[in-house]
Amino acid sequence: MNAVEVTGLTVRYSGATALDGVDLHVGEGELVALIGPNGAGKSTLVKALSGLVRPAAGQVTVRGRLAQVPEGREMFGDLSVDDNLRLGGWRNGRHGRDTTEIYRLLPGLDGLRRNRAGLLSGGQQQMVAIGRALMARPDVLVVDELSLGLAPLVVTELVGHLRTLNAERGLAVLLIEQNARLALGLCRRAYVLEAGRVVLHGPAGDLARDPRVTAAYLGGDVTAEGPAR
Repeated sequence: MNAVEVTGLTVRYSGATALDGVDLHVGEGELVALIGPNGAGKSTLVKALSGLVRPAAGQVTVRGRLAQVPEGREMFGDLSVDDNLRLGGWRNGRHGRDTTEIYRLLPGLDGLRRNRAGLLSGGQQQMVAIGRALMARPDVLVVDELSLGLAPLVVTELVGHLRTLNAERGLAVLLIEQNARLALGLCRRAYVLEAGRVVLHGPAGDLARDPRVTAAYLGGDVTAEGPAR
């Protein structure tokens, strides 16, 4: 069964079409990537999945609970790491705001729990953003630009956390990412979004070898670990 189904999704802003008939799905426990250039409509799709924009046409179906790791992290900078995490679980009631499990999943945050979030490095803030989303106990995690502004070693660590969450929890992940090499190396399937339309989709390994993807996004062959099996 699919955790996310998007069918014929069209979104317009003041007459301008941001998404035009997009079809996409994420299976339960599946890692799926959506790649594309700036202005392709990736962030609009995230907003549609989260119910923040109203489609002009089409349908979005989410089975279970969806949580978002937003582009740019969007920390509450004056609050502590622990307070930022607990805000992610506010809808779960008092007992749902226990952060113990997050520090087990993301041990790099344990020693930072009393630190102000605004003083953390970009990679640390991204871990807080992931942890805050996990506090909602989601079935689907939408990650918008995981690698934005981060050093490669930090990105590698974050990718490892996503792999673990997927393997241990069966968490479905939709990775919205400009870094095609990263996205195709992590995920089993992928979609390519350009000018509001899905122009390619299929197994990540196949897309990584597609000359159109190589020319536009990779600048050569994928040399990373390859897509998840």
